[in-house]
Amino acid sequence: MAENALFDYVKHERTKAHEEGSLPGPVKVRDQRRIHHPNPVVRFNARFGLLITVVVGTMWCAYVFTAVAFISLPSAVSSHNLTILIAWVSSNFLQLVLLPIIIVGQNIQAQAADKRSEQTYNDAEAVLHEATQIQAHLAAQDQLLDDLVTKMAALSHG
Repeated sequence: MAENALFDYVKHERTKAHEEGSLPGPVKVRDQRRIHHPNPVVRFNARFGLLITVVVGTMWCAYVFTAVAFISLPSAVSSHNLTILIAWVSSNFLQLVLLPIIIVGQNIQAQAADKRSEQTYNDAEAVLHEATQIQAHLAAQDQLLDDLVTKMAALSHG
């Protein structure tokens, strides 16, 4: 660009980092499995909690919990007590069975969020590329206009 340009392009720090390749891709749910924390207790608790969530968050676990809940159903029915039947439905069946099913649903939603995140990242990367192309185009036009102004000035003085 010419020395006397009206505009000096200054790259954003994130653009520079992107061009250097030092930016990571989008954060995904599955990336959170690699838990790094300086405190070993926090690290253990996080990993253990994640392990339990992964195991409980399967439809197989929901099937096992359903079987476990039905083991106590005959006892609840034979009591002929509505309160005990309601307690069985709410505490044994619903809580046991819905917990893993909800986790399965959340895992599916997390996968969709990861896909949206990847698409948004790719779109932002494309916008950055387009903006860089626009900057190059504008710089070329600035040079051409600068050359024209120089020629016009030479003609008017000559």
